[in-house]
Amino acid sequence: MSTLRQALYGLALLGALVLMIWVQETRIDVAEGKTEQAQDAAKTARDDADRNLKTANTLADSLKQERNAQGTLRAQQDQLRQSLATRERTIEELKRENDELRKWADQPLPDAARRLRERPALTGAAAYRDWLSGRSAVPPAGDKPAQ
Repeated sequence: MSTLRQALYGLALLGALVLMIWVQETRIDVAEGKTEQAQDAAKTARDDADRNLKTANTLADSLKQERNAQGTLRAQQDQLRQSLATRERTIEELKRENDELRKWADQPLPDAARRLRERPALTGAAAYRDWLSGRSAVPPAGDKPAQ
């Protein structure tokens, strides 16, 4: 019986060894699956980071262009203010020099010209369009006023 017992022990040991190898192989398969998932997640994260970097660079370039455009507009605005101030000074000088021009400038505007300058408080494009389409619009130059 001793030989039979040794054979059974040998078979049990062999079965335990096969079971341990099978468990280890299963663990390796699971670990490889998790490694692939982690690599896929890392690739997705890198792709997202690259896309975000491109977006950030595009936004930075747009911001730089906007700032340059704003600087240009500010310079133009300053030039226009200087031109306006120069013209106003020239007009005032002409008024002081020319008595006829001073009398003309002191007269009130005609009714038609005054109506052109009158506007209600408008808020938005729709209100402006409605105001233009309304009754208070100035008639075309060819129409003669009723007397």
